[in-house]
Amino acid sequence: MTLWSEFVQEAPKIASVFHRRHKATGNLCLLATLRADGSPRISPIEPRVFDGMLVIAGMPNTTKFQDLERDPRFCLHTATVDTMVGDGDAKLFGTVTDLPDKEVHARFAQDLFEESGFDIRGQEFDHFYVADLSGASCVEATDDQLAITIWKPGEGERVVRK
Repeated sequence: MTLWSEFVQEAPKIASVFHRRHKATGNLCLLATLRADGSPRISPIEPRVFDGMLVIAGMPNTTKFQDLERDPRFCLHTATVDTMVGDGDAKLFGTVTDLPDKEVHARFAQDLFEESGFDIRGQEFDHFYVADLSGASCVEATDDQLAITIWKPGEGERVVRK
């Protein structure tokens, strides 16, 4: 399992672009999951990095979490409206594991409250998904080319220029 803390060490460039774009959009990302019929679904999500993990949690009883319960594969893409990709963008690929640890949930809710004022302390999580990253990439544009940084666990980052 490649947790966020390991990913940051192995793929610092991609992690940096992800963090920058994640922050610039108010933590908004787009989550791709698979519907029951196998077709793709894209949903907004506000993932959070907590205790060295990338956590994908949110409003209960949503179809995106039903998708992940059935098939844990996902793609997470930083939201962008810049067609020239001037600020870059990043994609993370992997699977999720539902972490049922109530103590972790309580610490997560407290951290969220302290950081944002959003209060879900004392509420139970339907699902508390932790990402196991199996790949990632980011794109950055310069005046005359694209730099695409690609990562797979244990292989480090490599750059392809187009």
